[in-house]
Amino acid sequence: MAGIFKAYDIRGIYGTDLTDEIAFKIGRAVATFLKPKKFVIGHDMRPHSTPLFEAMAKGLTMQGVDVINIGLVSTPMCYHANGKLGADGSAIITASHNPGEWNGMKICREQAIPISEATGIADIERIVNKESFDALSSVPGTVITYDIKPDYFAHIRAFANIKKSLNVVIDYANGMGILEGKTFTDAMFNITPMYDELNGTFPNHEANPLDLETLEDLSAKLKKGRYDFGIAFDGDADRAGFLDENGNNVSMDIITALIAQALLEKFPGSTILYDLRSTWAAREVIEEAGGNAMMSRVGHAFIKAQMREADAVFAGELSGHYYFRDNYYTESSALAALCVANLISETGKTLSELIRPIRRYFASGEINSKVADVSAVFERLNKKYGDADKLKLDGTTYSHTDWWFNVRTSNTEPLVRLNLEAKTASQMAAKRDEVLALIRA
Repeated sequence: MAGIFKAYDIRGIYGTDLTDEIAFKIGRAVATFLKPKKFVIGHDMRPHSTPLFEAMAKGLTMQGVDVINIGLVSTPMCYHANGKLGADGSAIITASHNPGEWNGMKICREQAIPISEATGIADIERIVNKESFDALSSVPGTVITYDIKPDYFAHIRAFANIKKSLNVVIDYANGMGILEGKTFTDAMFNITPMYDELNGTFPNHEANPLDLETLEDLSAKLKKGRYDFGIAFDGDADRAGFLDENGNNVSMDIITALIAQALLEKFPGSTILYDLRSTWAAREVIEEAGGNAMMSRVGHAFIKAQMREADAVFAGELSGHYYFRDNYYTESSALAALCVANLISETGKTLSELIRPIRRYFASGEINSKVADVSAVFERLNKKYGDADKLKLDGTTYSHTDWWFNVRTSNTEPLVRLNLEAKTASQMAAKRDEVLALIRA
């Protein structure tokens, strides 16, 4: 059981780290910690997700909690069910993009408010380890089934404003995007599917659009035909990557800026969040469109909390999470895709034409480095870049007039992560190498 309780979720190798017995105890611990009356559980397509569901549901019902089984769903559908059904909490059983031997749980309070290490995961871990559960209920809870998909589809489809069906290639990566993609009607998209059979072993490639290698098949398909754009879902479909009509990858912070433009047409003057790794252009585009741009730290629990505080209509993260106020401040990859499609339809421009004005700078992408001493890394950086403006929102962001970089640590590994951007490609490459040399010294 060591190490399965993470910063934002519970995750481990099934049968070794995460077993049915542990899932049963987690169910009891969630009931003890949250004291819910009604709790939603969904799961992904991994073969061990069903026994984990059964074990967790048993733990909850023995504590007197009524469980709503929403079955096989994407993570955004589970979040939507939590809010729509007025539940006191929810769990989606998934390990997202991790390999097939992994599984896990993402747990929320009411209204799909996520539980992180600081707001409950550590407490649930303690209850499990000490087996300090509340007494078993004299009246066990019940399990009922509910199909949330029609509600979710109707909710998301209401945002579509597509004049003519677009030709779209979707790489489902054998994951839950297959269900997320059922949101799109023929009037919206003429879909050319890739890897559209649910398979929790991910036989074709890792379900992770952040890994550019996983986008190669989608890119090749786009280059061979006449398509408007491509979508790549991750394993549980709470993230999506986008490629333009030429098969070129579009950075997720560029998509954040693009969606912000679309939403600010509908919600003028609204607050939009962008994570601190995002291009300078994200803030600029939001402000140029009349929005209130607000920087956020990395991590869905932090972003969702900040969205609620600021009543933000939208937030985008460099990892491909797109959060919408109208989906209980949670992710919806289908809604992100519709926002992109709406812009293409409304403007008559291609995706590459839409993003050209946003591609103003040159970014390194996120670069990970294993280090022995994190504090020594920051000492070297602070000494070298003492004249920079510094922001310590998540790690440290060092800003100069014509370039900036952020260095932050991993929550789970001895890694530091670098994101750097500059006004020219040559400057970006030079500064990237300079900073990496200091990190890896």
